[in-house]
Amino acid sequence: MTASVHPTALVDPSAELGDGTVVGPFAIIGPDVVTGPGCRIDARASLERYVRLGAGVQVGVGTILGGPPQDLKFKGEETWVEVGEGTVLREYCTVNRGTAATGRTVVGPDCFLMSYVHIAHDCHVAGRVVIANGTQIAGHVTIHDHASLSGLVAVHQFVTIGAYAFVGGCTRVNQDIPPYVKAVGNPMELFGLNSIGLQRNGFAPETISALKRCYRLFFNSDLNLSQALERARLDLPGSPEVDRFIQFVESSGRGVPA
Repeated sequence: MTASVHPTALVDPSAELGDGTVVGPFAIIGPDVVTGPGCRIDARASLERYVRLGAGVQVGVGTILGGPPQDLKFKGEETWVEVGEGTVLREYCTVNRGTAATGRTVVGPDCFLMSYVHIAHDCHVAGRVVIANGTQIAGHVTIHDHASLSGLVAVHQFVTIGAYAFVGGCTRVNQDIPPYVKAVGNPMELFGLNSIGLQRNGFAPETISALKRCYRLFFNSDLNLSQALERARLDLPGSPEVDRFIQFVESSGRGVPA
């Protein structure tokens, strides 16, 4: 089954469209674009260049992928946007290519980016991440799997948001957010575990209990960071989730909210 291209769409001869890909009216598919099978490129969307889409990616009306990075150091290098299979990008999203620093901007599989989301250069968004309307992600941001960002969130460059974290609407994210927690506000504060999200994703009650103890050690006690790290390693039962939490806090580049 070949691709279906609307007569008003423009497709560069070097583009490779996967079987069953549908390109809507007035869409633009630029040079060196590769789509997997079953993709959908809606009306007036633009894949400018150096874009790879996995199977079944949906690109909404007016969305622009593969535009040059908004970085004054960029000199036109070959850099890419890569979107994993099954991801949905709704209307008017923008995902810019990487710079020479990493060479690519990545959105993982099965993500859901709602309208007007912006993903800047060199970001790495893992799988099953949900980002709501109007959220703006600056360059070099890393978002781990299953994180959820509400609408109108602003994320500072080089921030890392941990797995299964939940970020409330209109939050200014200027520090790293540990995995499994809720963060909201301006200035941003932590508000305990993302317990509902963890339950919905099938985390065992004993795992959630251990993470709550870990959270209390770091953020609801009189211990400083080094003391909390020592106590957590001594007192908490070992598990992949607790280890992930501890390692994240210990290696945080921008620090975590006190």
